[in-house]
Amino acid sequence: MEIFGKLIRTGLKIGYRANRMISNVQAPIPVTAQKKVLTRMLTTAKNTQFGQYYSFEKLLRSKQVTDDFRQSVPIFNYELIYKSWWHKYQQGEENVTWPGKINYFALSSGTTAGSSKYIPESYDMLRSFRNTAVRLILNLSEFPIPDSFWGTQIFMLGGSTNLKKVNNFFVGDLSGITASKLPIWFKSYYKPGAQIAQTDDWFSKLDLIAKHAKSWNIGAITGIPSWICLMLKHIIDKHGLRTIHDIWPNLSVLVHGGIAFEPYRKSLEALFGKPVVFIDTYFASEGDIAFQSRPDSRAMRMILDQSIFFEFVPFTDQNFTAGGEVLPDAKSLLIHEVETQKEYALLLSTRSGAWRYLIGDTIKFTDVENCEIVVTGRTKHFISLCGEHLSVDNMNHAIEKIEEEFNVSIPEFAVSGISYENAYAHQWFIGTDATNLKTNIIKHRLDTYLKQLNDDYQTERNAGVLKEIFLEILPTKSFYQWMEKEGKMGGQHKFPRVLRGKSLQSWSDHIGKDSTTI
Repeated sequence: MEIFGKLIRTGLKIGYRANRMISNVQAPIPVTAQKKVLTRMLTTAKNTQFGQYYSFEKLLRSKQVTDDFRQSVPIFNYELIYKSWWHKYQQGEENVTWPGKINYFALSSGTTAGSSKYIPESYDMLRSFRNTAVRLILNLSEFPIPDSFWGTQIFMLGGSTNLKKVNNFFVGDLSGITASKLPIWFKSYYKPGAQIAQTDDWFSKLDLIAKHAKSWNIGAITGIPSWICLMLKHIIDKHGLRTIHDIWPNLSVLVHGGIAFEPYRKSLEALFGKPVVFIDTYFASEGDIAFQSRPDSRAMRMILDQSIFFEFVPFTDQNFTAGGEVLPDAKSLLIHEVETQKEYALLLSTRSGAWRYLIGDTIKFTDVENCEIVVTGRTKHFISLCGEHLSVDNMNHAIEKIEEEFNVSIPEFAVSGISYENAYAHQWFIGTDATNLKTNIIKHRLDTYLKQLNDDYQTERNAGVLKEIFLEILPTKSFYQWMEKEGKMGGQHKFPRVLRGKSLQSWSDHIGKDSTTI
């Protein structure tokens, strides 16, 4: 097996380097790659209803196609593009924003208590997801993975592949859609297998996985960190194991995405008996955006030459309202115009018929030359009651520092903004199984770290406008029990880091507090 593994690794390395050389010849400059992507998409979609409405044929004759495209087509959020265009697919129309019929819609998780979004998935986009998966596999040869890994099985923890049929189309999690469309050659490597993957109930699925786990030779796991952690704990408990490596000795890779990984790192590492390579990905229902391509950087390299044309809107008061809504005259930048360490909201135009679509995520470039990014949060998932501009990225880093200082795991947390004594305050909820934490000490250290991470936060705290922060430490299970009540266990769902409106009221009811006094 070890000799076989070395042969596979060598072949992948050759394939990866050849693929990289070909890509470099075809698109040596990111802006060139992006222009080609947009031109191909405009050509393909020029005869759709959307293409005719916005004169794609005319745009294709322009010498400044990227500039004219941005001037001609408005920015769309989900509500606007669904109401204006995408709903027509569900009424049986074809050639709306992308050629042909849309047979699959991915249910985007959004915020936990928010309404589900129906994102169209064309065959072109599903093909793009498969191509990116191959790239990622080829890229594994760049990471320090033991030869025993090659030839093992891949566990994909996602939503149910038992898709719901509505009229003439199917609806489900993107992970369930893609798993249901796996190529035949890959199915022998894929676990938990078709039968278990069709299971809708999260807890029934966990029991089935634990029952069959001993018969699998798992080398890699993919999924959302929170659900991976719960699954591994379930298997360990069911079989009375010390670590997951007692049953899966060749487990070497964890490919994660959908949520910031660092809050879960300590919890996951405690379940392993051997080193595991963590690889971050940024695959959304709207398209495959980026993945970590090298071991010496936690940032992810954007996929610029395949299926998405990207625009970057500076996340500033000039482009967004206080509630995170994009302004009609917001200005976007292209890939060659961005700068490091500035926050941008992403606009996507895709091969599923999203055009200048505000996905709702914010990112920062850590390396412009390598087009590497980190996800910093959501346009609506931040708190700025009085100008503190506290992002999810700030929150994640502060929690990570608390974990390091006190050697604890805090896999879940949430924050809400409240009025307090004619000023404002933040209410934190921290989920941990540690029993030795003192609330006042953790609150003080959290406040200190946030001041270090965010100058605006420090200013408002020092001025007394952000008068106080409150902290409540809860068992981790409280967070997952609420998710279960909301019918959001497993799949692509995640706990919202910022609680507002209905989600705050529901959470308050769950923990037995009046949301008006939180």
